[in-house]
Amino acid sequence: MDNLAENFPVRHRQFSLEIKGNKTDTVICNYEDHILVLVTQIGTMGTILHARKEEGMSVEPTFSVSVIFGKRDEPLLTATARKLIEHISHSVPSKPLVLSLGLKEHSAETLKEIVAAVIENRLW
Repeated sequence: MDNLAENFPVRHRQFSLEIKGNKTDTVICNYEDHILVLVTQIGTMGTILHARKEEGMSVEPTFSVSVIFGKRDEPLLTATARKLIEHISHSVPSKPLVLSLGLKEHSAETLKEIVAAVIENRLW
């Protein structure tokens, strides 16, 4: 099911796809001050991460990713948030990302497919 709503109060897109045999539901919301991405294979929010581009004097951009709730010992989840905020910051440099990942397994292949699907269906 693919749904794009441009109406009040928040622009959002909802879709489902199959990743490694698991139904994966995704919602992307573009709030005025944040991008929210919810991805679940388990019907709940899972690990919640916050990612943002750091403003500074450096020529190369730096990014900050932190786990708000959930698995703090999963480096691939942090890498997923970093990849998405890097992509988002090219279009909207000052808009942070809140990412929720409720996944059955955290393989690199699964997370690459999630990043590709979110970028393909982006709202920023």
